[in-house]
Amino acid sequence: MNQRFQNALNRIEQPVPPIWMMRQAGRYHKHYQNLRAKYSFSELCKIPEIAAEVAFGPVKDFDFDLAILFSDLLFPLEGLGMGLEYTEKGPVLGFQLTLENFPKLKSSEEAIEFMKFQKDAVKFTRELIPQDKSLIGFVGGSWTLFTYATQNKHDGSLTFSKTAIELREKFLPIIEEVLTKNIKFQLDAGAEVVMILDTAAGELSPIMFNEIILPFLNKISKIYPNKIGYYTKNSTEEQILSVLEKTNVSGVGFDHRMNLKTILEKNKKGFTQGNFDQSLLFLEEDEFKKELKKFIIPLKELELQNRLGWISGLGHGILPKTPESNVKLFVDTIREEFSK
Repeated sequence: MNQRFQNALNRIEQPVPPIWMMRQAGRYHKHYQNLRAKYSFSELCKIPEIAAEVAFGPVKDFDFDLAILFSDLLFPLEGLGMGLEYTEKGPVLGFQLTLENFPKLKSSEEAIEFMKFQKDAVKFTRELIPQDKSLIGFVGGSWTLFTYATQNKHDGSLTFSKTAIELREKFLPIIEEVLTKNIKFQLDAGAEVVMILDTAAGELSPIMFNEIILPFLNKISKIYPNKIGYYTKNSTEEQILSVLEKTNVSGVGFDHRMNLKTILEKNKKGFTQGNFDQSLLFLEEDEFKKELKKFIIPLKELELQNRLGWISGLGHGILPKTPESNVKLFVDTIREEFSK
């Protein structure tokens, strides 16, 4: 395991933070592209040995401190019998969930059995990556999976998802049972932490966030203490702080709109992951260095005790066609600047 990552989880002072990026094994990377030329996206995820090879690539090429399970958050919906096809326009389910077609769903037990390929992928990844690197897993948030199940998206007004109260109350217990067992699969196979990626949660009002998001986070973080991280996009400071204050998650991540310095100063437990704007990696090298230095300056001004738990990364995932040279430059610059 990686010592910097363990220090972040345990809030031990350290000058140089661990570094990982969401989607670090994605389409921008030649290693991924070479494998994608031989396999479909679904095969990359479902053949455990290949998923491990994809996850290993960015650790090998860019020296990230962590590897991340290579998979997709929508597979539990496929396990529930909703179908799933990856097209040029993105993932498409076989049907959109309604009260009328709800009986078409398979049981949670069938979905859990279907998800075992992720356990094997974690196991193979742990065996492939160096011993001094850490490994984390992930699942989609139950609310985000509900928005995909009902509207095949996780952003926008999400009017149907927000107002389909009876459907939501029927669906969430099922998907949460699947996620609970899926998290156990990943932890048993060697993941040190499992991130819950709840990209749609930022679309919720404070009342709905408290009603829909916090109960499951509180429950799952008690079942797996110090093993659950939580990320949401377009979130508010109030939402992030409520997760830290009202649940037992081991840390949080958020997008680039949030003031990282503010959250680091206010977070008194667990890790804080983020949050450089991923779009800025498209800048020419000199301009990119300038923007990264601007991001670094206020963080370097913090005393070590005020940036406990920081895991350096992006506000969201690495975008397709991001220059690999800037990914490497990000990693090298963070380590160099915080070593001074």
